[in-house]
Amino acid sequence: MPAFLILTREGFEDVIQRAGSGATLFLNPDVATPGEIARVLETGAAVQVLPAALPPALSGEFERTLQGLGLSARQLWIEHPADVATAPPLAAEPVQEQPSFHERFASAAGQFATRAARTLHRLRQAGSDRPLLVLPYLGFGNANKLWIKGRVLDEASFREQTGQDSGWSNLVALYRRLESDEVAGARVVAQFDGRRVETVTDSGGYFEFEILPTAPLDGGSHRIALELPEWKGADGQPIRASAEAFVPSATARFGIISDIDDTVLWTNVTNKLNMALMMARTNAHTRKPFKGVAAFYRALRDGAGGNEDNPLFYVSSSPWHLFGFLVDFLRLQGIPVGPLLLRELGMRDVFKLTKHANHKLEKIELILSFYPEMQFVLIGDSGERDPEIYAEIVRRHPQQVRMIYIRNVNPDPVRIEALDKLIEGVSSTGAQLILAPDSVFAASHAAAEGLIAVDRLAAVRSDKKDDDKVLSTA
Repeated sequence: MPAFLILTREGFEDVIQRAGSGATLFLNPDVATPGEIARVLETGAAVQVLPAALPPALSGEFERTLQGLGLSARQLWIEHPADVATAPPLAAEPVQEQPSFHERFASAAGQFATRAARTLHRLRQAGSDRPLLVLPYLGFGNANKLWIKGRVLDEASFREQTGQDSGWSNLVALYRRLESDEVAGARVVAQFDGRRVETVTDSGGYFEFEILPTAPLDGGSHRIALELPEWKGADGQPIRASAEAFVPSATARFGIISDIDDTVLWTNVTNKLNMALMMARTNAHTRKPFKGVAAFYRALRDGAGGNEDNPLFYVSSSPWHLFGFLVDFLRLQGIPVGPLLLRELGMRDVFKLTKHANHKLEKIELILSFYPEMQFVLIGDSGERDPEIYAEIVRRHPQQVRMIYIRNVNPDPVRIEALDKLIEGVSSTGAQLILAPDSVFAASHAAAEGLIAVDRLAAVRSDKKDDDKVLSTA
């Protein structure tokens, strides 16, 4: 059935005369009253009010963006108001007759990124005035040092999404996450334990601190006060925020470092075009983890003793733009939350995975440097380069890797043969690389190795069955 994007009051009055039962109407806010929407719903049509107004002048650009990406399989009608100046067309991008996979992906993702950036830039130029935002990420540390990272943006927080949000709402939210406008050169001050340190944001708006406390820190969460001394809020005071950094508990026996993409949640990262489109269609409420992951990760956190409070870290090639989405996802799914170390990417690079290995190696080594006496369990998947990256970590830090679990998501015999060689190489160091078909298999091995309590296996199996039921009814 047809779908209509309605940008103005005039467009609404025109469409309701011909939109029949089964049609879907996407409305700019304030183009229709609640009573009018109720009457439309009575006709059998569906109505979705967009979370933010889309400028009518950009109607042509919205149409090209959506049609170019194939975000709707239905007929899509987009209002082109006659009384507004249309945005200048974007330069056409070359398309080959028989493009390769990489060329198809680069073209689609590049067009998506470029148009999203230009759309939001023009919207801001049209008069959107948002206050500065200090966005701290989850940090970590040890008894003698804390590490925190964050970003300064010129836009307020994104609206929280729900499981009822439409594809359009998800698309608008993704636009905002990816093109939140950074503030370079802003002075940021951090205060903790009587110490005051400062830095300035880089060209991407990012800032980073290593903070040395005056006395050794206990395990648990520690709060660091952040301030932009040269920027004032609505109350006339400097803009402030609070960062959180975790120090592992004294009861912790080992740490866990996990990938996210195709390890914790399915993103189809080996098919980057599908991954890009799926991100635009879903949110943290509608995405689901791999079966049994939540219970397995809780078991690893609790350890064989049941209350070890082993720390979890997540290292991913996803951009920092998706930090809020990923934290929301972990919390909603009951997966233990820990510091996330993501990538600094520009808008056009969001869906590219260049320098994937270097990023993960650097971040894992940063984590290991804070805990030289702690062993780690590394968890990843076979879809990209996790096995090779983890094998290199074992080579560099053989005493710090206790176990490697790799979810097998690539059945290619050539890939399996390469993994067999990695397994042999890792075993020579005394560590193990386990190729696991699912979380139950990995949990059973972890129980046999004394990493988790044997009685937690039932919870992992139950979690997997519950996930199977959800998927079968989805």
